[in-house]
Amino acid sequence: MASQFTQHSGLILEKVSHSFGKKRAVNNVSLQVFPGEVVCLLGPSGCGKTTLLRVSAGIERVQTGRIFVSGREVASPDNEVFPENRSVGLMFQDYALFPHLSVFQNVGFGLNKLKKRDRNLRVKNLLDDVDLGHCANAYPHSLSGGEQQRVALMRVLAPEPSVILLDEPFSGLDIRLRSKTRIETIKILKRHGVAVLLVTHDFEEAMLLGDKIALMQDGTIAQMGSPSDLYQRPNTPFVASFFGDVNTLTGVVKGGFVKTVIGDFSTKLADGTAVIIMIRPDDFDIISEADGNPGFPAHVSNSHNLGPLTHINLIPEGSKLVISARFLTKKAPKTGTKVLIRLDPSYAFVFPATLQT
Repeated sequence: MASQFTQHSGLILEKVSHSFGKKRAVNNVSLQVFPGEVVCLLGPSGCGKTTLLRVSAGIERVQTGRIFVSGREVASPDNEVFPENRSVGLMFQDYALFPHLSVFQNVGFGLNKLKKRDRNLRVKNLLDDVDLGHCANAYPHSLSGGEQQRVALMRVLAPEPSVILLDEPFSGLDIRLRSKTRIETIKILKRHGVAVLLVTHDFEEAMLLGDKIALMQDGTIAQMGSPSDLYQRPNTPFVASFFGDVNTLTGVVKGGFVKTVIGDFSTKLADGTAVIIMIRPDDFDIISEADGNPGFPAHVSNSHNLGPLTHINLIPEGSKLVISARFLTKKAPKTGTKVLIRLDPSYAFVFPATLQT
């Protein structure tokens, strides 16, 4: 049976499914990761993303579907290549460095097939590449979290795999170190030209690091595309709501529009269709009467300063509906004031109510 994808030197998962007893953890998933590309496998806990990573690595046996690495089939129900022979590197969030081995020995651990001179040169070059040459004789416990992460990454890169799988690799770092380390990590991986599949539950991390995002829901891929595709053009309410808070309104289509207390929204859905409308808190603007632009009057019921941004709750005039909005703190209205609010309808997402989960 021919693959539905064009073969290349990266990673292909084709119609992969995996169950634990009666629970279907991964259901008919297909995706591809090209060399030099980072695909973030994003989703809530229990959606199947780590199971998919383990199947790709060979830790879990493929039950249905096929997996290709560098154009070679490495897994199917009838063909299972051992993990060490797949040209796949795997790094978990705890790094799993050997505490009794030095940094140099950790990085060179998987290079026993090389001659000693070649192995030493490979390890030296890798450590120099991440400015850790001075730590070659140190032991993991003496390193910072960021340094340990780089050592673990170099150990994964040392055998020169075609594909690298990362499972929540930055979750153990504090916020300040995490921001710096993940950018450095992606730069290194891009420089080596490997195909990268990175598991995360953090949508901001996925948007920052991923060339593409595959958002999983209940074992399937709900939507896959560029970060801007998923954020600006979600195809379901689940996708829209996963990328931050949303306001949700309901209505019925009439004459190509849905009328609400905060404005009318156009849609191509058939008249009579019950819909839900989702709007991000950041997509509202405060305007003045002098602007001459349509807006909806509202009362600021309360506000919370979040530093550079302030979160406010708005109650549209003549309504009990509470709308969440965020503004730059220096422009945010105060609690108790009346304001005129404008929303560009193109920033609202209109879905059939039947898609609500």
